[in-house]
Amino acid sequence: MLPGLDEDQLRVLGEVGQAWARVSDDADLRRHELPVDPDLGGFPSAEDIGPDRFGRMVRVATLGTATAPEEAVPSSGAARAAYRVRHALIGAPLKSTAVTRERMRKLVALPVLSADALSSVAYGPEAMLAVLVLAGTAGLGWTTPIAAAIAFLMLAVGVSYRQTIRAYPHGGGSYIVAGDNLGRVPGLVAAAGLMTDYILTVAVSIASGVAAITSALPSLSPYTVPIGAGVIALLLVGNLRGLRQAGALFAAPTYAFIIAMFVLVGVGLSDAAGRDFHATPTPHLNATEGVGVLLVMRAFASGSTAMTGIEAISNAVPAFQPTEWRNARTTLTWMICLLITLFAGVTALARLDGVVPRSGETVLSQLAHRSFGSGPMYVFTQIATAAVLLLAANTAYNDFPRVLFLLARDGHAPRLFLRLGDRLAFSNGIGVLSVAAAVVFVAFSGNTASLIPLYAVGVFLAFTLSQAGMVLHWWRLRDRHWRKSLFFNATGCVLSALVFVTAGITKFTSGAWVAILAVGLFLLVTTRIHHHYEEVRAALRLHPQAIEVPASPESPPHEECDPPAPPPEPPPPPAATSAVTAGAEPVVNGTVREDEESPEEIRNLSIVPISTLDLAGMRALAYAASLRQPVLALHLSPGEAEADRFRGYWHVWGDHLPLEVLVTPYRATVAPLVHYIEALHEQQPQLTLTIVVPEIVTRRRRYRLLHSRTASRLQRALRTLPKIVVTNVPYHV
Repeated sequence: MLPGLDEDQLRVLGEVGQAWARVSDDADLRRHELPVDPDLGGFPSAEDIGPDRFGRMVRVATLGTATAPEEAVPSSGAARAAYRVRHALIGAPLKSTAVTRERMRKLVALPVLSADALSSVAYGPEAMLAVLVLAGTAGLGWTTPIAAAIAFLMLAVGVSYRQTIRAYPHGGGSYIVAGDNLGRVPGLVAAAGLMTDYILTVAVSIASGVAAITSALPSLSPYTVPIGAGVIALLLVGNLRGLRQAGALFAAPTYAFIIAMFVLVGVGLSDAAGRDFHATPTPHLNATEGVGVLLVMRAFASGSTAMTGIEAISNAVPAFQPTEWRNARTTLTWMICLLITLFAGVTALARLDGVVPRSGETVLSQLAHRSFGSGPMYVFTQIATAAVLLLAANTAYNDFPRVLFLLARDGHAPRLFLRLGDRLAFSNGIGVLSVAAAVVFVAFSGNTASLIPLYAVGVFLAFTLSQAGMVLHWWRLRDRHWRKSLFFNATGCVLSALVFVTAGITKFTSGAWVAILAVGLFLLVTTRIHHHYEEVRAALRLHPQAIEVPASPESPPHEECDPPAPPPEPPPPPAATSAVTAGAEPVVNGTVREDEESPEEIRNLSIVPISTLDLAGMRALAYAASLRQPVLALHLSPGEAEADRFRGYWHVWGDHLPLEVLVTPYRATVAPLVHYIEALHEQQPQLTLTIVVPEIVTRRRRYRLLHSRTASRLQRALRTLPKIVVTNVPYHV
């Protein structure tokens, strides 16, 4: 995360350090004169702690002896009501928590990471049949060859993603693979396809889940849209609370669905065997189209939506138990075998039983009715189907914010998507996904058939670019077995491109244009955001003429922070008492006194949180040093490597101010900073702590959301602590 400094910047940094040396005292003396001990230990690493049984939330020790203050309750009625509603829905902020990785066994990872792919069996075959039925009985005759082609496509793409896992053992989604091998723009296009896929995954999965419910309870059909919107709201609240995939809890619905599908296919094929596999005649169909190449291509593209979610395992390789990449490949193989078997079984059963799509009841529900009647097994099948579809929607809530995080890390999305919320979830990304999915779901009235045309475009665009990137990767690497790997990825690339082009052409007027337009707009916006960040980065580069330094040496007037005796003054009248006396206790009955009435009574320590040594950071350091009070620079680092790199830059500058580097591997910024300030306050309650925060201020209003407001967030977090001052030093660009 720390921007690197090139040789020219290092040279300028050294020159700036020489200018500071002319107005600075000895660094060791300044550290000795600090009124606190800045070394408070550190947070435990993510590898040293484990998640609780049903999530990833774990308690970790705070720094020093600090205890988090109680959260302030707003005083006004409306604000208090909003505060209570927020706490009831989302929960109280987690002060001393961290997010750690959840290591999964293969038997747990299979249902958790395969829910999206396996659940597509509930709507993929139906989407294919919904196109073929337009040509009547003649069109349905193409069911078997098209299903066979889709099954081969599943196998080819699955095998190609096995090669991706081998090449990217630490996780390689389409954005990473395409960006690394094809360049920035293809990577952004792949990310656009992925994010479109995740939004539609939520919309389509919920639409299909609600369809499973209304098929069993037809009286609920008029309430499809409200039910679906309510489910999205529940997913939003649940994910904002920080609920995450937790092995056994989320594995049950997927395994229940797999069992239900195998029983359904087994019973159906057994019944068909009793009649020598003679197909049951379909209901009378009025053909509205003739059988042609365009119809077959449309059916192939619609049925291929059963492949959504295949890349989830390649994204989550680090979540597996060691050896991660080997376990991930094994799990991917199991998933592909299950997906092909269930897809082929449901399609064959629909063909043998003469089932065609009809309004008011899904194909899966019709098959279950034929095999189980309306008994308990039918109810179990519908419940399992609805549950796994909702779980598939929740999978997008884990992946969509992560892609936004990666885009923000690379400067293609606002940095607010780097931020963890109060419950240690990527709240901003979760909110964007919920709003986008709700808009799509409501706009298409929760109709799965209307949403499917949008689906295939984004999915197979990401597949195509990912596999094309892998082809180039193997061509450049040429290690052992590179020809075999290149062949598998090239096959997956060609077939995925075929589906993408087919879907784009045949379903353009049916809604595919929306997905294509969304990809274009996404590329435009992310490119503009990256251009702005590049302009800001250029404006913040170090220049000797633009560097501010303190005008005079900063000499802390007092080494101790106990209040000195007040200057001589006339004695008070006998009946009066002095409001402030020398040696008065700073803490009375557990409460820090805030009754300083003169500048001499205030003892101050300036803390400068600094992420990088650029013009904004150097200006904040110069401002803090000019106050002629002790100054402590604080750098938060996500790992030891970055911490060492920053210490090296600090040494090149000249180590003119005391520096404390805090390693906090939890991706959060404000929470660890608040913990550190709380610990310093606990160490010296009578000390006034001034937090000097560098802040970028853009002259154009539309760019303001692209920069964090750390100062305001610190003010909200620290307002309950006495003697804490938060100020920002603006740098205008």
